[in-house]
Amino acid sequence: MSGKRESVVDVQGTVEDGFEPVRDAFADNFARRGERGAAVAVYLHGRKVVDLWGGAKDGDAPDGGAPWEADTAQVVRSATKGVAAIVPLLLHQRGLLDLDAPVGTYWPEFKAAGKERVLVRHLLSHRAGLPVLDTPLTPAQAIDGISGAAAVAAQAPVWEPGAEHGYHAQTYSWLIGELVLRVTGRSLGSWVAEEISGPLGLDLWIGLPAAMQSRVGRLAEIEAPAAGGGGAAGLRVRPKRSVAEAYADPSSLTRRAFEAISPAADENAAEYRAAELPASAGMGTARALARCYAALMGPVDGHARLFAPATLTLARTEESAGLDRTLLVNTRFGLGFMLHGAASPLLGPGSFGHPGRGGALAFADPESGLAFGYITNGMQKNVTADPRAQALVRAAASHVAG
Repeated sequence: MSGKRESVVDVQGTVEDGFEPVRDAFADNFARRGERGAAVAVYLHGRKVVDLWGGAKDGDAPDGGAPWEADTAQVVRSATKGVAAIVPLLLHQRGLLDLDAPVGTYWPEFKAAGKERVLVRHLLSHRAGLPVLDTPLTPAQAIDGISGAAAVAAQAPVWEPGAEHGYHAQTYSWLIGELVLRVTGRSLGSWVAEEISGPLGLDLWIGLPAAMQSRVGRLAEIEAPAAGGGGAAGLRVRPKRSVAEAYADPSSLTRRAFEAISPAADENAAEYRAAELPASAGMGTARALARCYAALMGPVDGHARLFAPATLTLARTEESAGLDRTLLVNTRFGLGFMLHGAASPLLGPGSFGHPGRGGALAFADPESGLAFGYITNGMQKNVTADPRAQALVRAAASHVAG
């Protein structure tokens, strides 16, 4: 027997003809992959073709809680990084930011501790050598709008900037956020709201307005199903021993990068949701994420594309590849976006986006015209290859390829 059981979740929403396998995969996530509450949306050539949701709004509700609604939003963790990366690339497109300029050109205090040669592109491609803080920030310091920028400005690099790459899991917030503030005089969250989410009608925020707090479901950490319980074929659900050991070692670069905020912030707290942390605290719907990435590639519902062709090329041009000093696996980055590779044969070689640790995923695939957004309130222990998200990607991409 396969162990598969019928889903008791009432999947809501719509799919266009040909995309029914996405609905099947979405329902299967609840039946076989431990899903609690989630949504997925897909755009094809600027047109919405999938918009699904189901389950409970609050992942930590023992009785299931209120149902997930059409407009329920979630914290998307590091999928926020992809949204945040749009801002410096648009500033570059408008002639306001030089990607090859030293960061200190815009942020003089950043030159301290041997960082005079750190370039703007190093921040976006995780090559700055600043994934950790010698003195971690408290949750209150992390969101006060001052301490984070001061800490990364004073921090010495742990490798020669530009020479290697390693995921800047938390410090990306203050590096990119402060750079945008220095260039524009506006916070990154304000810039997103005024220049991206507002014009495109997106339920997508970096810094959640108080009036929207009730729309965001609560996150919960959940265990992934045992092997054979529906994990995506070919994916390694459990990490290699060396990676697991690094996460367990308080002195490792891996552990220190993820604990640049210590103790960990409460992601369900109103003050965290309201904070502008471009590395980890974005809130949005799956529909908004997919629509945002669709707009990077081309027009959406009469709205002009966000990225000019040259900027789209920049977004998906490889800047970093190989062994990641932080994650201890091979990763590929462009300018702020993770890039797909041979491990994702159904996607084009120029597809780009960003996952969120534990589940969320958003990306654009210019070769096929596919834009994808997935959010969940059940966070499983993974960084880049959640079986639930990958099942949905395979279902959507196989239709396009077929």
